[in-house]
Amino acid sequence: MYIFGYGSLINTYSRQKTGQTGNSYPVSISGLTRHFGKIDSRYSISPLAAQQGKGECNGVLVEIDDIALAQFDLREKGYQRIIIEPEHITFLQAPVRLDSPVWAYVRPNPKIPCHDQPIVQSYIDTVLAGCLSISHDFAQTFINTTDGWQHALINDRENPIYGNLAGVQDHHRQQIDQLLKPVLSLS
Repeated sequence: MYIFGYGSLINTYSRQKTGQTGNSYPVSISGLTRHFGKIDSRYSISPLAAQQGKGECNGVLVEIDDIALAQFDLREKGYQRIIIEPEHITFLQAPVRLDSPVWAYVRPNPKIPCHDQPIVQSYIDTVLAGCLSISHDFAQTFINTTDGWQHALINDRENPIYGNLAGVQDHHRQQIDQLLKPVLSLS
């Protein structure tokens, strides 16, 4: 089976902090919108959330087994796991035959990020380092199809808040800052 990673799960190193996964495949999913939002009080940050609706969301399909699914269910507390129908999936590289369910973690109506639960740069860095491992265009598409960049954000690079920060190197930060210039100013 597969899970659709559209945030930090795009990043291989961040996924490995949770469980064993197999291959990952860059895809675009129709019928999902992605934005930053508060999930619940267990989260000190406002991560990304997807909800069903009109839109397109890029990310990765990640091969998992039942054990990994249970581990990712724990990681994604506060989200609802739904099935993504194959007709909503477009492979961005060579297509893969899907012979098992594709799951996505969604959060209907998350609340707007605030100073108590802000968007944090260490989370953004983790997600975009994962996107850049696919391609610069993939990262740009991610930024263009994500809503909520205008909400409360703190630059925590010197003292990271995000617990699954992984796989981010100095050269990523420089590329990330360039990609984000049009949508936010780093403080």
